[in-house]
Formats: sequence, C-alpha cells, structure tokens
Amino acid sequence: MTDPIGARIVAHLKSPGYQPMLPRALARDLGVHEEELLPRFKQALNDLEDDGIIEEADGGVVVLAAARLGKDEVIGTFSAHKRGFGFLQVTEPSGQPELFVPEENNPLRAVTGDVVKAKLIRRDKREPGDLDAARILQILRRRHTQIAGTLQKSAKGKWFVEPAGNVFVEPIETPDAAGKYLAPGTRVVVDITRYPSETESAQGVISQVLGAEGEKDVDLKMILIQYGLPEDFPDAVKEQARETVARFDPASEKSKRLDLTHDVILTIDPDDAKDYDDAISLQRTEDGEWLLGVHIADVSYFVPEESPLDVEAQHRGNSVYFPGHVVPMLPEVLSNGVCSLQEGVDRLVKSAFIYIHPQNGKPLATRFANSVIRSRKRLRYREAQALIDGADSIPHPDGNKKPEDYEPEVRKLLADMNHVSRLIQKRRQAAGQLVLDLPKVDLVLNETGKVVDAQPEDDAFTHTLIEMFMVEANEAVGRLFKRLDWPAIRRTHPDPDPDASARLGRFVTVAGHKIPAEPTRQDLQALLSRVHGRPEAFAVNLAVLRSMARAEYGPEIIGHYALASDHYCHFTSPIRRYADLTVHRLLDLAFEYFEVTEFPAALNPKGDQKPENLLSAEALSTLGKHLGATERRADEAERELRQVKLLELMSDQVGASFLAVITGVTKFGVYVQLEKWLIEGLVRYPDLLSDFWKADDRAGVARGQRTGKTVHIGDVVVTKIARVDVARRELELVVTEIKARGSDRSNMQKPGQGSGDGSSHPSRPQRTGGERRSHKSKLRDKKKGNHRRK
Repeated sequence: MTDPIGARIVAHLKSPGYQPMLPRALARDLGVHEEELLPRFKQALNDLEDDGIIEEADGGVVVLAAARLGKDEVIGTFSAHKRGFGFLQVTEPSGQPELFVPEENNPLRAVTGDVVKAKLIRRDKREPGDLDAARILQILRRRHTQIAGTLQKSAKGKWFVEPAGNVFVEPIETPDAAGKYLAPGTRVVVDITRYPSETESAQGVISQVLGAEGEKDVDLKMILIQYGLPEDFPDAVKEQARETVARFDPASEKSKRLDLTHDVILTIDPDDAKDYDDAISLQRTEDGEWLLGVHIADVSYFVPEESPLDVEAQHRGNSVYFPGHVVPMLPEVLSNGVCSLQEGVDRLVKSAFIYIHPQNGKPLATRFANSVIRSRKRLRYREAQALIDGADSIPHPDGNKKPEDYEPEVRKLLADMNHVSRLIQKRRQAAGQLVLDLPKVDLVLNETGKVVDAQPEDDAFTHTLIEMFMVEANEAVGRLFKRLDWPAIRRTHPDPDPDASARLGRFVTVAGHKIPAEPTRQDLQALLSRVHGRPEAFAVNLAVLRSMARAEYGPEIIGHYALASDHYCHFTSPIRRYADLTVHRLLDLAFEYFEVTEFPAALNPKGDQKPENLLSAEALSTLGKHLGATERRADEAERELRQVKLLELMSDQVGASFLAVITGVTKFGVYVQLEKWLIEGLVRYPDLLSDFWKADDRAGVARGQRTGKTVHIGDVVVTKIARVDVARRELELVVTEIKARGSDRSNMQKPGQGSGDGSSHPSRPQRTGGERRSHKSKLRDKKKGNHRRK
C-alpha cells in the first residue's frame, strides 16, 4: 500500500527542512513528475485546502495552516444560522470543541462552508456545556463558488436570486438576468462574483438554468450544486471501469481463492437495492458452535491503488443516497455490476468467519479468506421477515409467494440467522451497546419525482439481524489489526465529555426523567427504555445522540463508545465507503506478507518486522479527516433533500391539522414534530393558543400569562400548518389544542381536518449505534436516521 498523495504532501510540509514553495516545486520535491500524476496532485492540494489543513500563503506558496496560527487562533469550517449567528467546527488544532460565533464576531460575513481563521474568545460560562466564542479573522477558502436558488424580480425591477437552503441567508444580486428572458420563479445556478461584506451584498451571474418549480429532478440538481457533489465520472475513470469489467473472469480466480460457490449463502437488502455488498452463511460445527460467514464484495480486486478509479473514489469518499437517486462512489458497472453479490452468479469476496458460542453469543475465534461465492437467494427485508415469522403469504415484488416457493435450505438458514443474531443482540446489549429510537419515514415518489406520501419506515427485525452480523465482522477485523499491531483506519467514537453529559442531564430533567451526573452506558440504556413509546421519546433520543461526539475515522485505538466496542473498523461496505476499501487492502497486504490464503494460519515468523508499505499514521489521519468531511457532506445533503421533499408535500396542505409532539422550548417559540410525517416545525408564541407566553428554555416549559396554562417537552398538541417556505426550509405551525400531557394519551381523538389527521406512530424501528448504513434500508446511518453516524 502506498501513502496517498495528500498524506505525502502533509508529511513533507511537516518535515523540519521544508521551506514554503510553489505547488509545482512541491510536486518536484515529492517526485510527482509523470503527467498522469499531476491531476491527482492538484486534486489532493484542493482537498487539503478544503479541509483546512493547508493554505496558500503570500506569493502562492503552500504551508500548513496550523503553522501560521497565533496564540488562541484556530482554523475551522463555519456554519451560519439564518438568525445571524453561527458555529465553527475546529479542524486545526485537532481535538478542539465547537465554538459559537455571534453575529457581531463575523465582520467578514463568512457563509456556511467557508474555511476560516478565528480568534478563540474564552467566556465566563454560565454553566457547564456553554460554548466558548470565536471571532472570524480571515476567510481562507470559499467552499461555495456556485449557489442554486430561485430567480426573483423586486418591485423596483431589480433581479436577484433567493438562495435555496441556508448557505447564503440573503439574496444574491444578478444584474445579468435582465437579458436572459427568464421568468421569475425559475430555478437557476449563480456563479458568485462578489461575496457579501459589511458594505455590499453578494452578486453573481447566472451560469445554469435548472428548470421551473416542480419540474422533475430540479430539487435534486439544486442540492447537488449546493453541496458540490460530483455527478458524472471523468472519462478516464469510466474507461478503466469498462476495461475492468471486460477483463473480469471469475473462473480464473477460483483456484486462487476459497471456493464457497456450493455453500448456502444469501443476501438481504431493501426492495430497490442494486449494490449488494454483503452476504451471509451460517453453519453448526461438530463442536456445537455456530460458524458465521460474513462475505463482503472484494472491491479492492477491481480498484487498484493510485489508478483513476481509486483517485476518484477517494475524492468522493462515499456514495450519497437520495430518494430515487444515488451519487455512487464507483461507476455503476462496478457498484451495481461485477462487485454486487447478485443471485446465482460467481462473485469475489473477502470472507470473515466468526465462531460464535451457542449459548452466550460471544465470538470464540475468527479467520479470514479471499473467497468466491454464489448467492443462493436475494431476499428483501420484509420478505425475509415473513419467512422467519412463518407467514402463509410472503411479500415479493412479482406478487406474493408461499413459503414452499423457497428452498428448505434457505428457510433453515434464515431461522438459524434469526436465532444467532438474537444471541449476539442480547450479548451486545448486556455490554452496553446503545440503541436509539430515531424513526424516519419512507418517501413515496410519483413518476416525476414528487413526493405524494410518506410511510413509516420498515421496522422488520431483519434490519437488526443483518446489522448484528455486520458489527461482528467489523469488530473482528479491528481485532486482527490490533493483534498484528498494524496501523489501520478505524472507526472511533470517544466517551462523552462531562459538559455534554451535564447538558443531557438538564434536558432529561426537563423531560421529566433523571439520570446520574456521570451516566454509564447502562444508565443511558435504562433512560431510553423508560421513554420508549412515550411522546418525549424522540426528543430524549435526539438529546442522547447529541450528547455524544461524532464518530470519526483515524488510526487511534480509542474504541467505539456507542457500540461498546474496543476495536472497530469499517469493513462491510467497500462499494460505497472508501474507508472500507482501505481496510480490504490492508487484509490483502496481510495475506501477501505472511504468504497465506487464510487467517489465522501458521504465520511465517517475522519477528518485530512489519511490511514497509504500511500506511503511516500521518497518512491515515489525513485520509480520515477527508473521509469525515465527505461523510458529513453526504449526511447533510441527504437530510436536506428529504426535508425539501416533505416541505413540498406540506405546501399543498396549508390549513390542515395534525397531531404533533413538542420537542423543544425556546425563547421565541416551541418546536414540534408532526407525528404523521416526522418533520419538525416551529410554533411562534403568538401562534400558541392565543396567549402571551413566558418561556424558560432551560426548564423546557412555557407558561401562558393570561390563562396560566403551561406547555412542556413531550406534550401532544393539535397543530395547523400556517406557512411553508421550501426555499428557506421552514415550516411554521399554529397550535390549536393540547391533547395530552406526557404519557397520558388515552382517549385522544384525531383532529378532524386535513388528509393527515394525525394518527400516532406505529411501532418504530430501533436503530443501534451500529454501522450498516442502509441507504439501502436507510436505517442508519445509515442506519440511523440521525444527525451523527456512528
């Protein structure tokens, strides 16, 4: 394995003898002479600058951003709030907490995504958990050079674009629109020619016309522009992908790999999935143990290091999953073709075999192999669940089937998988793995891509079944690299800090519950169990999530708090995550270095020696920061498009009534979550039961000055949709009635107006802190319909 160019750049800039130099001289120093390497070098420079790791100093020379920091100075990515203030996610020095940026401390008018230098201002905190502040000193890099929005014309005849989302929180002047013969309301892309300042507003020129409001894929195109997501692949990448597929001959690989093509192996995925990257086998050994086989698509076989495919995959970092659309990390001839573990065809995989104790579900031993499998059956989550439950009718896209339509071996394998996954689940819960209940809805789209309905997310146990097996495999790989003492890119999740726990404790008290000052995982599990099924459940689960740090990628061995895991890597999704691809390559290096085809084996003694071409800790750290940034970008883009689609649906129902739960109390209003759509909206105090309200946001209660009524987090209310602003991503509601307090929801009647008359949630799927994202099931993270992936 070779250090990526980005890591080599950072290591060179950190070397004692480095003198700031121009990019071309830096390329020569690093030995980047070949013409085909120069585009990768330039891309690496851009990525490092985007991530705030390097910057261009006077004269255009390249330096480490952290090397130019003064006392109490930091570098980070700014995120603006539409009310004027913002937050700074610090990247240099690493390990720093988020900072608050008051409006008056942003004199340069930085916008969301800008990489900035700022001065830390330590504040007298009113209580633990309050953020220190920062004042922006310099904008190092503008992340957004294009903005998507809606063309408008003022009463005075001036043209401007109302930006979509909250990157820009004010209009952008577009004088050139007058000559383009475009109608107000047209969705367009603006190239920024002047950023906002203290004296001038932003200005730009229209570079693309996306279409009229409501046209198919216009919202998607706007999100892709807003987040800078790549769509088409470069020609060199597409050509390499085609050549790779044309050369692929699975028969020639059988003699070099473990042949499992006659074993009973199956996949379980969502109805519309095409990139099947994991398959399962399960057998009982002569000793009575369970032998779990987790077989993962061998993407590293098809994507050589430093090739055009590899460079592009690393740049993208991960696939991005939108309703009805995917921005893939790899060209679809690979991701949906030869890499995908399709039914009935030979496919190359990396197999993790885990021996499971038949009573307590503990892993007893593990081995790994490069294998060839032939999936016996491609199942869907609901289909597999119906077979496990012994249903008479099995749902299938081609029409319902009967149990006898499936091979007995497949049915037995499913029953065994159900049994073993529950053993593992019980063991992991006893160890403290946290399970968050953060439900989502599946959007129902028509042929034009418009949302016409939203249905509760599938809550079949088969989602958890697969996730338990994926987590076991990811842990097994993490343990292997610890045993070898090799640096690897791990998935790390540190323990919550005391300030975050203090904030959580205050919020939980507001919601009517108690936890210790320093809660253990078991304390949090008990809290989540107590609120399950209660109105305040969503708010409490979200508060627990926000009390934890975000999971990151890096070489440090610090474990994974939410999973109660000491060693954890991402191994199971190399089709859609670059981190997993690096882990697969490290496995290949182990097979090659020890001259074996399986682990564990009689390893050739090497003493304390290690392969010379292991990735350095510096390279892994740099790569981890980049992958963390692309992951956050994907999370935010996916979440925003879902929000847009739901708001568009809500815009047709202004005046309709829905049941909702109060999820937050602020000084300017209360936030509520509509139970039918699981979307959050704001109720301003003038729109709350015709009263004058005094809010105590720290206590989570507002009291009516005229009536003496109070509203609390967890109260169930009837709301009417008052206003929908899709461009600003805002939903405003009016509360007309309090239906129930806390868990007292008996005898509630549904509001009588609107097509969504507020029926409460069906049983909600529970999401663990696990790692199988199912775009695929959208369960989580993946999985985990939440703001932070674990």
